[in-house]
Amino acid sequence: MTASPKPPPFDPADPLGIDELLDAEDLAIRDTVRRWAERRVLPDVAEWYEKGELPGIRELARELGEIGALGMSLSGYGCAGASAVSYGLACLELEAADSGIRSLVSVQGSLAMYAIHRFGSEEQKQTWLPRMASGEVIGCFGLTEPDHGSDPASMRTYAGRDGGDWVLSGRKMWITNGSVASVAVVWAQTEEGIRGFVVPTDRPGFAAPEIRHKWSLRASVTSELIMDDVRLPADAVLPGAIGLKGPLSCLSHARYGIVWGAMGAARSCFEAAVDYARTREQFGKPIGAFQLTQAKLADMAVELHKGILLAHHLGRRMDAGRLRPEQVSFGKLNNVREAIEICRTARTILGANGISLEYPVMRHATNLESVLTYEGTVEMHQLVLGKALTGLDAFR
Repeated sequence: MTASPKPPPFDPADPLGIDELLDAEDLAIRDTVRRWAERRVLPDVAEWYEKGELPGIRELARELGEIGALGMSLSGYGCAGASAVSYGLACLELEAADSGIRSLVSVQGSLAMYAIHRFGSEEQKQTWLPRMASGEVIGCFGLTEPDHGSDPASMRTYAGRDGGDWVLSGRKMWITNGSVASVAVVWAQTEEGIRGFVVPTDRPGFAAPEIRHKWSLRASVTSELIMDDVRLPADAVLPGAIGLKGPLSCLSHARYGIVWGAMGAARSCFEAAVDYARTREQFGKPIGAFQLTQAKLADMAVELHKGILLAHHLGRRMDAGRLRPEQVSFGKLNNVREAIEICRTARTILGANGISLEYPVMRHATNLESVLTYEGTVEMHQLVLGKALTGLDAFR
């Protein structure tokens, strides 16, 4: 009788053995992004967060382009053409450093570049995508408005024809990368329905003042877009998108990255809590030796690795062309909500030290409060799933 194979040793860093599901390319991309983040972000991100700035963002973008992180899952035009799982792993490692860095990459690749790649003309693709993939050009994505967040169909930004040109007017709010972008993909009402426009930010009438006084995503550039009769040529419109389906498909692609990214923030807090529990002594022994602390760590580990496994499953579905928007909502709803709970539990283990920027916990917790509501609030994703489960539309 043949003996059963002996299982590998238990790995506290990978308790479910998820790494065994990854191929050599997945692991190489993950390790490359992790090393970059450890070298270029982690030494300074607490100071950036405290000051509310992201200095050297253009240099960071070029470096991210050099490692293939911008538009990673897109093919051609200088993009890496990596798998959805590889892209997800990159998002996890970037957000383990800081949500603001992952947002920079997500908005560049999964929103602005994705919109041009999927809906743009060949001329638009050739003009913008290679330079965006290299990080030479930073892009942003204008959908949310001051009075219309979860209801983009009611947007007021309008583009009308004037002879052979378009004239664009309106405002967009909470736009990542806006003040440093050279190109903006802006969605507007037209007589034909909602259309997307590729807008060079040096056009007269375009302004992007930075939003200050944030207590979340502080190491990130967040802006308002103001368009006052911005004149654009006829070929500025994205020819492949008419209606709300265009921008929503971009959001779905970006939300997929959040499913992975949130687990990066959670992992950072979990690792900080484990390290602290091993070394912090109270009542004559490390606090990690107490049952209540071990129970907290066990629950955190279960939710963390369940979330990573869920992200991996959705990534394989995306690679197979079988991922539905409702499944992305499932992932974002679960993973961001659980990531916040992991951060909060980590804070209780660190006690007062949990609020110090010497540790990553409070920074990640406050960042995730933004991640929880951007690109679809908890309530919106609950209603997406509710409609899918019941067949009844609660949006109307």
